[in-house]
Amino acid sequence: MMASRCALAALVSIVVSTSVGAQQATPTALTLGDAARLAAKQSTPALAAQLRAREAAARVTETRADLLPTFSTLALQSGHTLNSATFGIDFPTPAGEKPFFDPNGQVIGPVNTLDVRARATVPAIDFAARERVTRARMALSASEAAATSAGEEAAVIAATAYLRAARADAIVAARAADSLLADSLVSIARDQLSAGVGVALDVTRAQSQLAGVHAQLISARGEQRRSRLELVRAIGAPLDAPVTLASPLDAMPVNDAIPSEAPAVAVALRSRADLVSAQRAIDAARQGAQAIRAERLPSLAAFGDDGAIGTSPSHMLNTYSWGIQLSVPVFDGFRREGRISEQHAVASGLELQRRELERQVIVEVRTALLDLTTASDQVVAARERLRLAQQEYAQSQDRFRAGVAGNADVVTASLALNAARNLVIDALSSYQTARVELARAQGTATALP
Repeated sequence: MMASRCALAALVSIVVSTSVGAQQATPTALTLGDAARLAAKQSTPALAAQLRAREAAARVTETRADLLPTFSTLALQSGHTLNSATFGIDFPTPAGEKPFFDPNGQVIGPVNTLDVRARATVPAIDFAARERVTRARMALSASEAAATSAGEEAAVIAATAYLRAARADAIVAARAADSLLADSLVSIARDQLSAGVGVALDVTRAQSQLAGVHAQLISARGEQRRSRLELVRAIGAPLDAPVTLASPLDAMPVNDAIPSEAPAVAVALRSRADLVSAQRAIDAARQGAQAIRAERLPSLAAFGDDGAIGTSPSHMLNTYSWGIQLSVPVFDGFRREGRISEQHAVASGLELQRRELERQVIVEVRTALLDLTTASDQVVAARERLRLAQQEYAQSQDRFRAGVAGNADVVTASLALNAARNLVIDALSSYQTARVELARAQGTATALP
């Protein structure tokens, strides 16, 4: 674990130095688990999921504001005029005197006012707001689990890319070994031709074999560079970050002990973050229905304001108002009932998806165990095939050196050895891929060694 942390810290330092324009950096050796954990931490899908979780956390803060006091201040300078006929009051006038206001109305004003005050509202009892806060927190919990699930998926992608890179390295090493054998075969054929015990056809056949192996080596090196670039992209590092593999394909563990199905399924059902996220989403949907029901309950709040008002800053008088408001919902046209039914339907749909996801998880675990068992047997068979191919090549080469046979048998044996090496590489790659798939099925990809 300490070595993994050191490797991760070293690669992070490379990422930082590369991003600020460093020209050269020391290549960092990563294990399979290092690549998975780094991708879960800094790959684009993982970072995007973390941002969605931050959005959910912000919504909790936003919803909680309904339970907290609000304070505001205002300064209002205004002016207006009035029509006396709109007062709706008939001012009596003594006989013989002029009416106080024109009966047909007259303009009063302008009246200019300056109002400066502070206002406060304090919610005392609001059951619906409390339920909404609880729902927002449940949604946050579901979003955090979804972020963990996204990190696991990113880890699987990076681990798969790591295995492709390891396989490409193994192919290059195998083709390099084939090239050495083919080159030695050319040298033997030439020596025998010079000694008068060989024929030119043997030299030509050996040179043709060497050219074919060189072509395969060139192709393997191209695939090696492509797979390394995909690995760097998968772990979220800058594309020019130097990375080497600390775990060659043939050095990765091949364990004959295959986990039992029941414990493996139990681990998956307990550890899969997407299952956890699905259950928490269901809980949030049900809580949403509870929050809507709580809207039927009364709510109590206090409010007040205090300030000064007048026609000019030099003629201001203090005024205030306060009150306690009790709100009792009576009838809203069955809108709440419709919203509650909608939330129940949403929760039922999420429950259906969760059950299907659980079935899918069980199938994935069983499939991964089957693949792991098959791949383990394939590794044993492929290694035995390689041993026999090496023995066949050595025997055919001894016969060719002794001059009792041409190099056709050696070329045939070398082709068989080439195929046997590919078979071992494919078997090892299949086994490690099955390991990664089992970790993905169990939700433990970031725990890979």
